[in-house]
Amino acid sequence: MVSRPPGIPDWLAKLYPFAPKSFPTPRGAQMSYLDEGPRTDEAVLMLHGNPTWSFYYRDLVRELSPHLRCVVPDHIGMGLSSKPGHYDYRLANRISDIEGLVDSLGLRRVHLVVHDWGGAIGFGFATRQPERVGSLVIMNTAAFPSGRIPKRIALCRLPLLGEFIVRGLNGFAEPATWMAMASRRLSWNERRGYLFPYDSWASRIAVHRFVRDIPLEEDHPSRRELLRIAEALPRLSANRKLVLWGGRDFCFDDTFLSRWREIYPEARIERLDRAGHYVLEDAGPEARARISDFLKTSTR
Repeated sequence: MVSRPPGIPDWLAKLYPFAPKSFPTPRGAQMSYLDEGPRTDEAVLMLHGNPTWSFYYRDLVRELSPHLRCVVPDHIGMGLSSKPGHYDYRLANRISDIEGLVDSLGLRRVHLVVHDWGGAIGFGFATRQPERVGSLVIMNTAAFPSGRIPKRIALCRLPLLGEFIVRGLNGFAEPATWMAMASRRLSWNERRGYLFPYDSWASRIAVHRFVRDIPLEEDHPSRRELLRIAEALPRLSANRKLVLWGGRDFCFDDTFLSRWREIYPEARIERLDRAGHYVLEDAGPEARARISDFLKTSTR
């Protein structure tokens, strides 16, 4: 029987039946992460975005972990990780956090599954250490600069007002529970699961910082790191890739998919016409089956 971490209620434990571990990042924050499956030096590393957490990957972990080791962190400030008020929540530091976690686990090889901000973070790691990276699963994300941003997200980036919307009104995480879906509605407990870590002004700090860290401006502090990542993407041209794309995403639309086609013309592209941004929720069993089949063949 899996031991339940303190503070996890019964209803959430039924959906998220794991015992997260904790890793102290190089900057002293505590990163919560799942480590499920065989004890090997090869793992599937799943990286979430904003405003999700490892909860997004819960069913994929259950699907894969009987066969493959699954490591799924909550970025600092997100999920069950600590939420420090004074922390440098920039892209480069998030990449360093993942490097530290991978090093601490002694992983020789990782297969990446990325979504939303997990794309920039995951490809940031992969382009720094391409020799450690195997196959790649790419879901509705970007790892290159873009000037496209929905007006509702741009509103959340405004000084003062944006912080009030995101942290005071929960006007980013809560609307995502329905805006990121296209073909079905989240159940009441699924919705509660996504919102569980973000129940106060203090606990929503990283949700807001992620929005602020979108490097739209030429002089944005994270722009240089994102440009480095984009320029280095060809280093991963030989890696096997599955691009699994929700065709009804309000944010990462087909313009981003077209860019991935240009960068990796050899990639296997599978567009799920009826799925929204939360691909693993909207296309559930179908999406998990495609990812599972792809990754299992990667480790034979």
